[in-house]
Order: sequence, then C-alpha cells, then structure tokens
Amino acid sequence: MSQILWADDEIDLLEPYIIYLRDKNYDVLTATNGQDAIDLCHQHRPDIVFLDENMPGLNGLETLQEIKRLHPEIPVVMITKSEEERIMEQAIGEKIADYLIKPVNPSQILLCLKKHIHQRDIVSEHTNQSYREEFQDIAYLINTAQTIEEWQAVERTLTRWELELQHIDSSMREMLDMQRQQANAAFAKFIQRHYEDWFSGSERPMLSPDVFKRVLFPMLDRGEKVFLVVIDNFRYDQWKTIQPLLSEFLTVTDEQLYCSILPTATQYARNAIFSGLMPLQIQQMYPQFWVEEEDEEGKNLCERDLIETMLQRYRRSEKFTYYKVNESDFCEKITRQFKGLQTPLNVVVLNFIDMLSHSRTESKMMRELANDEAAYLSLTRSWFRHSPTYFMLRRIAELGYRIVITTDHGTVRVQNPVQIIGDKNTNTNLRYKVGKSLNCQSKNVFTIADPKRVGLPSPNVSSSYMFCTGNDFFGYPNNFNYYAQYYRNTFQHGGISLEEMLIPLITLDPK
Repeated sequence: MSQILWADDEIDLLEPYIIYLRDKNYDVLTATNGQDAIDLCHQHRPDIVFLDENMPGLNGLETLQEIKRLHPEIPVVMITKSEEERIMEQAIGEKIADYLIKPVNPSQILLCLKKHIHQRDIVSEHTNQSYREEFQDIAYLINTAQTIEEWQAVERTLTRWELELQHIDSSMREMLDMQRQQANAAFAKFIQRHYEDWFSGSERPMLSPDVFKRVLFPMLDRGEKVFLVVIDNFRYDQWKTIQPLLSEFLTVTDEQLYCSILPTATQYARNAIFSGLMPLQIQQMYPQFWVEEEDEEGKNLCERDLIETMLQRYRRSEKFTYYKVNESDFCEKITRQFKGLQTPLNVVVLNFIDMLSHSRTESKMMRELANDEAAYLSLTRSWFRHSPTYFMLRRIAELGYRIVITTDHGTVRVQNPVQIIGDKNTNTNLRYKVGKSLNCQSKNVFTIADPKRVGLPSPNVSSSYMFCTGNDFFGYPNNFNYYAQYYRNTFQHGGISLEEMLIPLITLDPK
C-alpha cells in the first residue's frame, strides 16, 4: 500500500479527498503545519508529499527545503492558491515533483499519484503489453526479410524495443533476446546467399567504399560545408542513446543504416570508407598504404593519404582537414583550432568507443560497470555527455557546418566459443580468421574460399576467410576453456551480425 502525507493548515476541509484516496487503497497521513510534516516524513518516509504553500509557522517553501534536505528522494507536490510566478519558480528551483493550483479535484490528485508513484509500473505493464502485441509482427519481419532494406527495418525494430525494455523490470526481455538471436541467424544466411553477388556487377546496397561517393560528394557539390565524424565501434543503439543529447543544438535531417564490408574490422572497413575502394583494390593500387594482417605496425596510419588519393581519382579539388582523436586533451585542442575554419571537407576519427570496448574486455572493473547491453549503453551515454566530443560537436554546429556521423563497424556481445584450427600465421581476431588450412567444425561459420571475388586480399595463394555469425567467437584448442571464459560476454567485431554490419549514417544540421 502506497503512503501519502498531506500537509495543510485546513486539513479538515480536505476530508472528502482523504476518504476518496483511502477508498483507492492509499494510506494517508495528515499534518496541519510544516514541522509536523517534517517529523512525519522522518518517521514514516511516505511515498509522496502534498504540501500546502501557505501555512502558519514554517510555510510550504521552508518545509519543502527541509524535507528535500532530509529526504531528497521523496517527491513533493506543492499546492497553492497563488499563481504568482515568483513562487512557482522558487518551488521548481527546490525540485518539486509537481505544482497544483487550488481548488484541486480528485482526478488531479490521482493523476499526480500515478505519475510520481506508479509511473514505472504503468510504463512497464504498457510496454510489456505493447511488445507482446508486436511479437508476431517482428517474427514475421525476421522470417520474410529478403532485402537489405528489410533487414534494416528489422534492426531498427529490435533496437527500438531493446531501448524500450532496458530500463524496466520486464519479463519480455528474454523473448526479445531470443528474437535477436533468431534475427542474427537468419541475417547470416542472407549475407551468405547475397554477399558475393554484391561484387559481381549486380545492384548492391551502400557499402563502406560508397559512403563518400553517395553521401559526402553530393553535399560538397551543393556547396555545403561538411564535417564527417567517424566514431569507431559505434552501433545503431549507441547512436539512439546519444541522439537526445544532440537535439539541443542539432537537427537530424537524415538517418540511414548502411552495410559494413567484411571483415567488420577497422583495417578493412575504415580504410574502405576513406579510400572509396575495397581492400584488395587498396593493396593493388596503393601498396604503400596497405598493411598486411601479420605486420606489427598500426592498420590505420594512412587514412589521410587514402582520402587524398580518393579525391584525386574523382578529380575533386576540395581542400580537407583530417584529425584522429585518441585522447580527450587532443579533442579539446583541435576544437580550439576550429575558430574561423572555412575548409569545405573535414574528417574527424574518434576512437573513444573502441577504447571503451577494449577496456571492458581487459578490466574486471569495467566489465562489472558494463555487464550487459543496457549498462554498456548507459556508460556510452555518460561518457559522451561529459566528453570533449560533445562540446566539439556543439562547436562545429556553431560554425554552421553540416555534420555526418557514422562508423566503420559495430560490435556484438559474444557468448559461444567455437574451436578453429589454423596455421601459425592466422590472425588473432576473435570474430574472423584469415589464413591457410582453416578448419572449424561449427556449421554457423561463413567461409570465403576465394577472397578476390569479394574484394579481399589473400596473404597467401591458398588463404581463405572464415567469419563467425550470431554471438559466436573463435578459440584455439590450446587453453580453449581459459580463453572461452575470458572472452565470453565481451564486445567483439569482425564477423556477421546485425549489430556489426548494419551501422548508422546520420546527417545533422545546426539549429
């Protein structure tokens, strides 16, 4: 039973309200002055307080201050005859939950109670019911998806429900997780059937090498000033999590999902974005800018050079700037450099999400802080709100630039280890392998025996690529159980899943 404290110096006149609330199964405590209200709060910790603004002795605002000092978690509803703006502002400044003008009616009181005491339960019940009603529709979407656009619709729908259900105590989350697994299994089969066709001359969806040609170049042709912000490891649900934070100074004018190439790894997908080429083409045309899997040096040290070669190939004369941000201090530094910037094309690469993902794998404390998707998204939102990236985007908006936010690939939380055997030169990524004599007993892997057919280089003549699907990850027979336990529930990328391959491409304009 929920408990209400109602403080009013004319409490006797409110007896009909109190009877009404008790009939609705509320326990109502009453007080005729501020000090008694404070004492009752201290003794009983009610679920909500209705507080008259004009009482003798301690007035409503003074009582409110003391209640909030002692019990800041208790919602307080101020009730007053006065419509004076000063009093309203002062009450709001003291963080009241609501403000009612006398005379109030029972339905107003009941609405306050539902809003401030029962809202979580009402939202939870409504959301669960809505998901139950849509469950069959989602299943139909998954079972009938035949095009990349239909799979994008699946990803949008699943993400919407995951965000809806993440903050409530929902019995539906397990069913939604099951639908996510079913969707990823069906999506993997779709990719296996169609991926090679996308490189054989038939029409294909927008892939990593197409981003500049299909999105950035048309903007530049219209004379627009553009900032491309590439956030490594940035999933669609992470975008939806930070979107409200940008709404104060940016307006979303276009929200797309596009498809990352395979492997969904930085070396391949991001270099493809900045070159407008598939990895095999980069290796053949610009070998000085391609780094092989077995090489120790960084895989993305030539991004500026690749952008320059792309502009030259398309005979574009735009000047551009390029920044790679790995540290907060540097982000603040380049933001200060933006003053007076007039360059039409500007590219910023942010590695913070990638660093967050890796630190979660390596740090036990970070694993506990982000133990599931909901916590991981919460951590992403908190980082973004307080990071220099947020203020950098605000500064870019102030300069009047159009902003395109995207990523090279997403990540998936892996659960199921599968054994793989390869030669000593096989790469170390957990979601894809490239090498000779790869052997995996799992039926859920996607093998590309002839990498050239999909624009991938071959380290050796007999090299093949093997990709995990769903939430599987590779492990070698040696120390298999140790590595399985270590990497289970970590966020990885490189393979085939909706989260890794269908990624955000967002256009925003300054308000």
